[in-house]
Amino acid sequence: MIPLVIGFAFTFWGVRGSIACPTPRHVGYGGNTSCVEVLVGGRMLILDAGTGLRELGIKLVKDRVSEATLLLTHTHWDHICGFPFFGPAFKEDFSLSVMAGHLKQSGGVRSALEGQMTQPMFPVPLEQLQANIDFEDFDVGVPFELGPDIKIKTAALNHPNGATGYRIEHGGKSLCYVTDTEHVPGKPDPQILELIRDADLVIYDCTYTDDEFPAHVGWGHSTWQEGVRLCQQAGAKRLAIFHHDPNHDDEFMAAVERQAREMWDGAFVAREGMTIELG
Repeated sequence: MIPLVIGFAFTFWGVRGSIACPTPRHVGYGGNTSCVEVLVGGRMLILDAGTGLRELGIKLVKDRVSEATLLLTHTHWDHICGFPFFGPAFKEDFSLSVMAGHLKQSGGVRSALEGQMTQPMFPVPLEQLQANIDFEDFDVGVPFELGPDIKIKTAALNHPNGATGYRIEHGGKSLCYVTDTEHVPGKPDPQILELIRDADLVIYDCTYTDDEFPAHVGWGHSTWQEGVRLCQQAGAKRLAIFHHDPNHDDEFMAAVERQAREMWDGAFVAREGMTIELG
């Protein structure tokens, strides 16, 4: 196995929400759905299992990585549909821990992933995966650790069927992953504010613009402007605009990035393949 980097860095493998959009109009920012690779303290963490997970899996097999922990925000299709195509899960010498916080009272995360891999929806059942896979449902709001000096904090998000936001802390640095969630205009979510307080970087659900939001109330998503407001109020250092709507092509996203920079120089738009080091 090639040793993992000691430190704190992450890479976007999927930045899109709702459905993958592999068109020429989306190549600049990326068309795969949510998946972020996090290398922290010598461990491999994966945030969500959207279509971007397939390409990440190819890399992990090539690099002979032998274990990883998958943290799921929730189990809507755009966040789990890459799981059946995750190459390492078919290898006997790979260990995967799958964790979620929104399903403990409703069947558990194993049942949810197993459900999408049943006929006639999918031909390969979960039982055919050869890796050593452990499924764990945790209580949202109760901190836990993943190895030495890697602390995970969580918060419940406002999303249909539930979702979980994460804060990963290591070596004095912090990364927050807050998607999918819907805000209430003029009422910042106190749980999110606490989760992202003074964070080095926040990856936030910026599916819509403030102008688009009124037509999508109840859909479970937020705006890039709200992401900026939350980060500024919580004292976070940087914002990664994430979970791009499939209707927002490269031209649209470039305009969002310009407007976001004008509103706050700590904001930028997440692109597929982008790697950021926190320390």
